[in-house]
Amino acid sequence: MAAIFTIAIEATIVSTVMPQIVAQLGDLHLYTWVFAAFLLTQTATTVVFGKLADTYGRRPVLLVGIVVFLVGSLLCGFSWSMGSLIAFRLIQGVGAGAIQPVALTVVGDLYSVEERARIQGYLASVWGISSVLGPLAGALIVKYLSWSWIFWINLPIGVAAMAGLMAFLHERVERKRQAVDVLGAGLFAGAVAALMLALAELGTSGGLAWAGVGVFVVLAVLFVWQERRAVNPMLHIGLWGRRAIATANLATLLSGMAIIGLTTFVPMYVQGVMGETALVAGFALTAMVLGWPIGATLAAKNFGRFGIRRTALAGACLLPVGAVAFVVLGPGMSPLVPGVGSAVMGMGMGLLSTSAIVLIQDSVGWAERGVATASNLFSRNLGSTLGATALGAVLNLGLAHGGSGRTAVTSEQVRQLLDGVGAGDTMFVRLALGQSLHWTFVAVFAVALGTLGLTMLLPAVTFRKGPREVAAE
Repeated sequence: MAAIFTIAIEATIVSTVMPQIVAQLGDLHLYTWVFAAFLLTQTATTVVFGKLADTYGRRPVLLVGIVVFLVGSLLCGFSWSMGSLIAFRLIQGVGAGAIQPVALTVVGDLYSVEERARIQGYLASVWGISSVLGPLAGALIVKYLSWSWIFWINLPIGVAAMAGLMAFLHERVERKRQAVDVLGAGLFAGAVAALMLALAELGTSGGLAWAGVGVFVVLAVLFVWQERRAVNPMLHIGLWGRRAIATANLATLLSGMAIIGLTTFVPMYVQGVMGETALVAGFALTAMVLGWPIGATLAAKNFGRFGIRRTALAGACLLPVGAVAFVVLGPGMSPLVPGVGSAVMGMGMGLLSTSAIVLIQDSVGWAERGVATASNLFSRNLGSTLGATALGAVLNLGLAHGGSGRTAVTSEQVRQLLDGVGAGDTMFVRLALGQSLHWTFVAVFAVALGTLGLTMLLPAVTFRKGPREVAAE
C-alpha cells in the first residue's frame, strides 16, 4: 500500500501544481508531455517487469522499481526546465511500471481468493485517499514550500515501503540460470512506446503520429518473430490467447476507455456547460474514486456467494447504468446527476477490475502470475490512452461543426469559456460545447455496453485451494 501510494499521490498532486510549475519553467507547449512521458514509460515497461518478477522473484524487482521511482522523483525536484522535467518523468514512469504490477502480484502470491479481494479493496482505497489528499497537499506545498516538494514527498514513503518489504516479505524462488529475453523486452517496450507516442500526437502532429505508427508496426513484427524463437520468451504469446485472460483484458481495456471519458470530460461539462465551479466539478468526479473501493469491497464479500463471473457481470452492468446519467445530462440539471453517475460507474469498476485481476491471477501458476497481472494493468493503461484519443476526436468533431452544424468552435473559445472570460458569443460556445460533449458521453455509453458484452464471455472459474507460494511475517 505504501509503494502504490507513491504512484497514486503523484497522479493527483502533480496535476494540481503543474500551473505553478509551468509558470516558473516556461514552455507551455510542453505542458501535456509532463503527463504523457510518465504514462508512456509506465505502460511500455509494465509487462517487462511482470516477466522479470516471474524470473527473479517479486521482491528484488519491486525494490528496484521503488529505487528507480525515487531517483526519478528526486531528479524531478531539481528540474531546471520543462525539458529536464519531462526527461525525469520518463524515469519515474519506469519505476511505476515495476511498482504497480509487481505489488499486485505479491498480493496474488500471499493471499487466498477470499482474502485477495479484500486486500484489493485496501489498495483501491489508496487511490481514493490520494484523490482527496493530492490537491490539498499540492495547494499547501505551493503556498508554504517549493513545488519541488511535490516530488520529494515520495522519498520517505518509498524508503519506508522498501524497509517493510525487506523485513517482512520472504520468497522461496528457485535459483537457476535462465536466459533473459533482453531483445524481446526491448522490442516490446519500444513498440508500446511508439504506439503511445502515436496516440499522444494524433490530431496535433500528423507526421510524428504516422511515424510512430510505422515504428510500432515494424517493432511489433520483430517482437513476435523474436518471441517465437526465444528459449525463455519475454511474453508467451499463448498466454494472451487463453479465454479467461484475453476476455478479462479486453473488458479491462474498454472499461479503461470509459473511465478516462469521465475523468477527462465530466469536469469540462460541469464547469463549461453547467456553469459550476471547479470545486463542484472536482466533487462530481471524486464520487467515482470513492465508489471504486466500495465496489472492490463488495466484490470481496460476494465472491464466495455468487462467484467471480457473476460479480464481474454485476460490475459491468453498473457501467452503462451509470453512463446513462451522462447521456441524459442537461445544462439545467443538478451537479448531483453527474456525481451519482460517477459513483455508480466507480462502483462498477471496483467490482469489475477486482474480479478481473483475481480471475487472471488464479488462472495461472506462480511462474506466470507476474506477467499475467501486468497484462491486465497494461490493458487498462492502453485503454485509457485509446479512450482519450478516440473520445477527444468525437469532441473535436462536434466542436468543428459547432455542435449542431453551425460555425465551428475553436479551442481558444472553449478555454475562454472555462476561464470565465468569454466574449459575447458565450452562450453559443456553451451550447456547442454541451452538444459536443453529449455525443462524447454517448460514445462512453457505447463503450460501457461493449464492456458488458465482453464480460458476458468470461468463463466460469473454479478457484484452486492451497497455500500461497510466498511467505510473509
